[in-house]
Amino acid sequence: MQEKTGTEGKSEGLLHLPDAPAEQHRYAVRAWQEPVVMRSYMPDLPDVNPLFLEKRVYQGSSGRVYPLPVIDHVAVEPVQHQWQAVHIENESIRVMILPEIGGRIHIGLDKRNGYDFFYRQNVIKPALVGLAGPWASGGVEFNWPQHHRPATFMPVDIDIERHSDGSVTVWCSDVDRMSGLKGMHGVCLHPGKSYLELKARLYNPTPLTQTFLWWANVATRVHEHYQSFFPPDAKYVADHAKRAISKFPLCEGTYYGIDYAGRAKDGVPAEEMPRHHIPDGSYAANDLSWYANIPVPTSYMVLGSEGDFVGGYDHAARAGLVHYANHHIAPGKKQWTWGNHDFGYLWDRNLTDNDGPYIELMAGVYTDNQPDFSFLASGETKTFSQFWYPIREIGPPVQASCDAALSIAVKDGVARFGISVTSDRPAASVKVKAGGQTLYSAEQDLTVGHPFFFVERLPRSVSMEDLDVSIYQGAQRLLHYAHQPAGYVEAVEPAPAVEPPLPADVSSADQLFLIGMHLEQYRHATRRPEDYWRECLRRDANDARASHAMGRWHLQRGELVQAKVHLERSIARLTELNPNPYDGEPYYTLGLVCRYLGEEDAAYKAFYKATWNAAWRGPGYHALSQIDASRGDWTLAVEHARVSLRMNADDLNLRNLLAVALERTGNSVEAEQVLGETRTLDRLDSWSLFLAEGIVPADGYKRLALASDLMRCALFAEAIIVLTASSSEALDGSNPIALYTLAHCYRTVGDVSLAASCSAKAQSADPRYCFPSTLQEMLILEQAATAGDGMASYYLGNLLYDRRRHQEAIAAWEQALKLGVSFATVWRNLGVAYFNVQGDGKRSREAYERALAANPADARIFYERDQLWKRIGVDPVLRLKELLNRPDLTARRNDLSVELATLFNQAGRSSEALDLLTSRPFQAWEGGEGLVLDQYIRANLVLGQDALVQSDPRIAVERFSAALHTPENLGEARHLLVNQSEIYYWLGMAFHMAGENGQARDWWQRAARQTGDFQQMSVRSVSTATLWTGLSLAMLGEEAAAQDLMRNIFDFAEELHSTLPAIDYFATSLPTMLLFEEDLGQRNKIEATFLEAQARFGMRNFAEAGRLLQIVQSLDINHVAAQNLSRLVQQSAASTRGR
Repeated sequence: MQEKTGTEGKSEGLLHLPDAPAEQHRYAVRAWQEPVVMRSYMPDLPDVNPLFLEKRVYQGSSGRVYPLPVIDHVAVEPVQHQWQAVHIENESIRVMILPEIGGRIHIGLDKRNGYDFFYRQNVIKPALVGLAGPWASGGVEFNWPQHHRPATFMPVDIDIERHSDGSVTVWCSDVDRMSGLKGMHGVCLHPGKSYLELKARLYNPTPLTQTFLWWANVATRVHEHYQSFFPPDAKYVADHAKRAISKFPLCEGTYYGIDYAGRAKDGVPAEEMPRHHIPDGSYAANDLSWYANIPVPTSYMVLGSEGDFVGGYDHAARAGLVHYANHHIAPGKKQWTWGNHDFGYLWDRNLTDNDGPYIELMAGVYTDNQPDFSFLASGETKTFSQFWYPIREIGPPVQASCDAALSIAVKDGVARFGISVTSDRPAASVKVKAGGQTLYSAEQDLTVGHPFFFVERLPRSVSMEDLDVSIYQGAQRLLHYAHQPAGYVEAVEPAPAVEPPLPADVSSADQLFLIGMHLEQYRHATRRPEDYWRECLRRDANDARASHAMGRWHLQRGELVQAKVHLERSIARLTELNPNPYDGEPYYTLGLVCRYLGEEDAAYKAFYKATWNAAWRGPGYHALSQIDASRGDWTLAVEHARVSLRMNADDLNLRNLLAVALERTGNSVEAEQVLGETRTLDRLDSWSLFLAEGIVPADGYKRLALASDLMRCALFAEAIIVLTASSSEALDGSNPIALYTLAHCYRTVGDVSLAASCSAKAQSADPRYCFPSTLQEMLILEQAATAGDGMASYYLGNLLYDRRRHQEAIAAWEQALKLGVSFATVWRNLGVAYFNVQGDGKRSREAYERALAANPADARIFYERDQLWKRIGVDPVLRLKELLNRPDLTARRNDLSVELATLFNQAGRSSEALDLLTSRPFQAWEGGEGLVLDQYIRANLVLGQDALVQSDPRIAVERFSAALHTPENLGEARHLLVNQSEIYYWLGMAFHMAGENGQARDWWQRAARQTGDFQQMSVRSVSTATLWTGLSLAMLGEEAAAQDLMRNIFDFAEELHSTLPAIDYFATSLPTMLLFEEDLGQRNKIEATFLEAQARFGMRNFAEAGRLLQIVQSLDINHVAAQNLSRLVQQSAASTRGR
């Protein structure tokens, strides 16, 4: 069979799928491992420096990345790379999984018609979209425990499981290093079924409740004939964090800055018309279900639907896909697109060579938005299934189940029905009713791959909304459709989310607690939950809930003494009148704290009290069983583990502890039984694999996680076996912590000599990528640092800084220096901390000098030093000189090259800036786009203005025109909503000088039509570009309108001056705050003063404009726009004097 990849965008050199091995032919479902070779752009090695991105916003929540190392560059030239692949197929569909890239599904092929129902990538071309860097589009990505899973470009463990019914599941498993949560997804095909079942198991092996989301991120190839579909009750959709709402599918207002209502009324404005995938007019211009209608990057998530399906349909290929899941736990239904315009085309190129655009049809479980996190309790496992299947010919369904999809199209009183099934259904019953009257009833053999159609003329009184369709096979209902099912309530437009007030402005203690919980649950990037709980405690020092929240917060930071104080206060308030409180969690949390403090008896007592409440019986008895094991009381460990298991039967660690305890009490047969059951639940569970087969995880961090589980139960001998399997040559950064942990284990069992030997090895181990992250590691490192180990102090500093214990982190790093540990990263970390924590630019600068002296070849440190110099106002001339002195480092990093271009522009060397910008490829981070393009535009504008000064309008037109067209090597493109009036204005001036006044007026008119702007990932009503709209109006002779606009700019600036500076609560990106803290007040003052200067310039008050610009440049020596405007002010003033 010749494979197809869709209707367009076919890539040169299609990915070749190997045939199934001969031994697989006896199975109805074939599954095997066989590598594939693909054209691939390979990521660079991660940077060796830890990144503490405390205010990074990522997909609406925290973009914190520690302890993961970050990759910030991908190869620009492809290679033929062999990827490990798992193939699975039945008679209907074929699927390929890539375990080395997060276990993503790479291919979903309908074998019956050759249609790729998932977007097939014929190339692996990651871009800087992921949490830790590389992210590849296409197929299906499984996002958990946060969006674009941290392991999206990391390997997962795999296992192929055959089931007794002939189905096969390919399991992919990983443990998230950031949270310790374990996630598994199993790709399952069944004999005779055309659907793919995705089985998910989400497990929390940690002692604390944690948060997660789950979005299955499906990509589909799109064009002007591709339409997404949702249940009929999907009437409203929301943006990220529900900050904006739109009607659906017909948007009746503005969404993501696009006036869809205006499009519906007046058509698509000329500047918004796409160059590719042009709508053919068969659907409304404000219909958000059609990819081609959406010109800018846009997310929308369905609100309040009670339907169970979502999908997309390719009207050109007459094929599509359906996703089905139980909406009671899987409410998430989302579409994302880069947009059908230049910005979107740029990202299409960034992510593939020739395979064309895609959209994401995402399906969320336990979530309906991004961010929208749910809780996963300690020891809890959540399991669920999602289903996808291809459809053909029937068109977009109005109802879908796991068994069938139904389409209905009514035109001129005639209804056309289409049915597609996922397995053969002989003698199926199909009935159509309306108002109690049967319109159609037939028995029909329904078969996979052969949709069934019938047509029925409707009575005049019957519309589509009246139809009721049911499909049965015997007593089994396969599908039921009713446009307004029983109990249907018409949706009311939801209100957008609002920013919560600051702590001091919150009226009640209850609200303070709940806002804090919301911020913690949703991992807000810039608003801190503890500020709300502290305010609550300021009003009532013993508030039970806030005290418990603060106790848990201190525990997570490793501040055990403070945690204990708060927890005891919480319990004291809860038990003032009643010794048996409703909630046992404060007792459980206190038990954890006491155990970490070594107060085992107190911990035991607290855990037991927690078990008085059903919600905490499972975790409480598990913790008791662990202490029993540590005391050698295995009989009691069995007893307590059994009780816990009745509450939480899928708790893998508990089951493994029970198996050990049973073995220790001589119940080996039952131990084997428990172990076998555990292996049935999770064939990739590290502990049960170790117990059953003696297998130690190959991955260093999985070994550490297993050793930690064993140590909680005082199984130090077993932990030693696991840790001694570590390789001293491991390059993942795990080796030093494995050695420190091994030393701790030897010390605990009384082998002082081996403990000392391991400690010595830990001190000399390669520190690259060693970013400790767990509380247990903190305690072990504290012990080693106290004993005078300088490397332990360095590692401890990393962990403390990540926990926002900044001053202690600084002290730890400084202690490491005193003990002779002075490699570059120690100094670099201090450079970050001295500026961000202590506000000491001088010490920070000195630390960076020491860091560069220790490793002159570290390009990231070189970049960070330049950014520090920029922040503290070092002369740009010196910065430029330094960058030019190290072309080897500057050329290695995109961001350094952008800074060099910026400095060229600032120094009046725009030709060199342009040469640099057009001589190399650039790679943008999603959310940080525009930096390269801004400098490209600036260089062309300056060169064009210089040409005007030299009375050379031809060159000026050439340069200004170039500013409108982005070379592909920049890796960026103009967002449709970015205001281009400055370029238009100068083109008008150039044509005016050339005597082509008609052309001049055309460009000024285009500038005059520009309203608003798109800056820092948000739509603005007034920006620094508004000036040029006003100046263009003046050139058109519309002086009154021009001056009105200048007054608007001035009023906006005045309002900005008086506005309390704050970070946007709903910000989706904060590119200026990724590395060094920014003075928000000064930034606000600079922006307002510059806008005021622009307004004065537009009002022709050149003296005042010049004075204000001097203030701006005194506050920010690197303000290029102020520098450029100063030049224009001087020229305009001189011209005025000349007249």
